[in-house]
Amino acid sequence: MVIIQTSCGQIAGVQQENHQSFMGIPFAAPPVGPLRFKAPQPPAAWSGVLTADAPGLAARQTGHPIPGFAASGPQDEDCLYLNVFTPSADGTRRPVLFWIHGGGFTHGSGSEDPYNGGPLAGRGAVVVVTINYRLGAFGYLWLGDHLPDAGLTANAGQLDQIAALEWVRDNIAAFGGDPGNVTIFGESAGAAAVGTLLAMPGAKGLFHKAILQSGTGRAGNREGGQRVADMMLAELGLDRARPAEILAAPADRILEAQTTVAAKLTREGGPIFGPVRDGVTLLDQPLSAVRAGAAAGIPVMAGTNRDEVKLFAATMRRDEIDDDALVRAVDGTLGKPGPEKARAVIGVYRRSRAEKGLPGTNLDMLDAVSSDVRFRVGAGRLALAQQPHQPDTYVYLFTYASPARRGALGSCHALEMPFVFGTVGAPAQDRFAGSGPAVELLSERMMDAWISFARTGRPGHEGIGRWDAYTEPARPTMVFDLECGQEDDPFGEERQAVEAVL
Repeated sequence: MVIIQTSCGQIAGVQQENHQSFMGIPFAAPPVGPLRFKAPQPPAAWSGVLTADAPGLAARQTGHPIPGFAASGPQDEDCLYLNVFTPSADGTRRPVLFWIHGGGFTHGSGSEDPYNGGPLAGRGAVVVVTINYRLGAFGYLWLGDHLPDAGLTANAGQLDQIAALEWVRDNIAAFGGDPGNVTIFGESAGAAAVGTLLAMPGAKGLFHKAILQSGTGRAGNREGGQRVADMMLAELGLDRARPAEILAAPADRILEAQTTVAAKLTREGGPIFGPVRDGVTLLDQPLSAVRAGAAAGIPVMAGTNRDEVKLFAATMRRDEIDDDALVRAVDGTLGKPGPEKARAVIGVYRRSRAEKGLPGTNLDMLDAVSSDVRFRVGAGRLALAQQPHQPDTYVYLFTYASPARRGALGSCHALEMPFVFGTVGAPAQDRFAGSGPAVELLSERMMDAWISFARTGRPGHEGIGRWDAYTEPARPTMVFDLECGQEDDPFGEERQAVEAVL
């Protein structure tokens, strides 16, 4: 048992084989009762020693068809807990890696097995922090226009992340971390949260570097937030004359209403749960804010996986489609520029994928275009927006293919995470990430890149060779696979074809 002093009281952690872990630390007051939908408040101090040997409760959420997408442990509105993994709580100032989990802003927790920060902390002499934050309606429902004098916020989930960063600023030195060298990193919605934090005035100065894995940031407008709130109130049987009743509604009812509303919004392609440009906590779209210099001076690393959407496609029953159906689907994915332009894009992808020996069915073509439109184009745009304000801006592409489902998942969404954390040996990850010396070596190379970036702002290291900053026209990109190396604008012909019509 390892006992240290924090600003709220003493904490007892656990001595592991090559690191110390402190689990389930409260970083804010429970956001329940009168604090529902409000900005997080400071945690209460405690007497005695808090035993930090188990994760805190996850945020309220439903199940999900994708394995590992939803939190695996108990849930509650009382969910604002974090975990710390450190080589030693000895006063040494080590770089801090601060993880924000993904899950569409509606699912997940910071305590899942793939996010165990122990291997990363032990390998790189860094401190790893993983957090929970409020999700779905509890974290991102904008009721301020319905209840203007109630002290509610549009972005409770984002403010939870800021509160956790403030806790790190005030306490991480006691765990052997450097509050002056904090790197925020996240995947999917976690990466979107990172991108949003780059744009939020309240986060300024709380972190010093940022890594975005398969996401770049998005924010709905205030009108969209009002519409979602109207739909939630209607689903709860409340009208605009009775919005305050949602403050005391049972959490289960709110979650049921959220599920119904989310399904409707998904079918309509309308606004969904996530950050909102409320004019107070978030003033602009993340990309626009970054382009204007909101994150000036912050080194950024962004990247995607080659076959992102194949993870989501795996949850659907899909029959092969004919050429006409492919054109219609790609046209819709591209924003409907017209069938001729869609056919031209398909032709580029078909030739490119054939030259590289990659699967070439019509569904593969649709997945490839969708992956680039939804993920890769955004990563490149964010990097180019940040580069004038900080030359240390880097891009990667992960192309290692999962062995799961006889290779049908390809280099899908979320596949890079166990490699980054060094958790390829965690339960069930061998089926998803693979196993063996080559897999372990790829994990080590990615861990070392993330560690190097956290330490110096530059991710290159001896194991992967040269990694130049991302600039036009070359667009140097680190390709992570069983063989790693830098390439100029990999799959560039595909990128150019898509960007020409977006």
